[in-house]
Amino acid sequence: MVRFEDVVKRFGDKTVLDGMNFSVAPGERVTLIGPSGSGKTTILRLLMTLERVSDGVIWIDGEPLTHERRGDRLVPASDKHLRKVCRRIGMVFQQFNLFPNMTVIENLMEAPVSVLGLSKEQARTRGTELLDKVGLNAFVDAHPTTLSGGQQQRVAIARALAMEPDILLLDEVTSALDPELVVDVLGVLRDIAETTDITMLIVTHEMHFARDVSDRVLMFDDGVIIEDGPPSKIFNAPEHERTRTFLKAVLEDR
Repeated sequence: MVRFEDVVKRFGDKTVLDGMNFSVAPGERVTLIGPSGSGKTTILRLLMTLERVSDGVIWIDGEPLTHERRGDRLVPASDKHLRKVCRRIGMVFQQFNLFPNMTVIENLMEAPVSVLGLSKEQARTRGTELLDKVGLNAFVDAHPTTLSGGQQQRVAIARALAMEPDILLLDEVTSALDPELVVDVLGVLRDIAETTDITMLIVTHEMHFARDVSDRVLMFDDGVIIEDGPPSKIFNAPEHERTRTFLKAVLEDR
């Protein structure tokens, strides 16, 4: 479903990703861990086309995301091509990024109507079903500013799902929340992982959550993957000393 092929990302003189190669199978849940600045969030931002690759190609279900075919060549993607492929990808950010002037249901309806061409009735039906799924059907007509941080993040998750993406990207979705609000948000994400076949790429410092929902864990350091394996191996018997010291520090901090 996702393939990074020799992907390089530079910001000025700094190389953040250096010849990145990895694949994610359809329906697979992959968690990216590692210290701040190791390249994890850059992976997600490239997939959302919030950043452009410096070199290499990203593929989505066999179709180039960063490029498009012109004859037998791949050329840098046009904005139209990016918009088309990006419809298959949803992202939930650290900050909720909800429209404060819209009600909760209007936040969920906006993109399905304007991007997918759904009728308002169809979009509202889909939105209310998703709000029920995340436990917020009592807040359909509320404004985001009246909700707690955890509730706003659950609305943001429902909004991403309203586009029916094949791939869901989660970028430290609990880092802006008070500890007592984290449990509900992680519970919603666990339910999504257990009840759907959506492909998920997760950046998190919640290691217990990563252990529970992931099929694979990738350990990043200085723009490269230094370890890749199932949660049981990465968390119980990591091979790399950098992985051991990182996990020790993170788990002691929790």
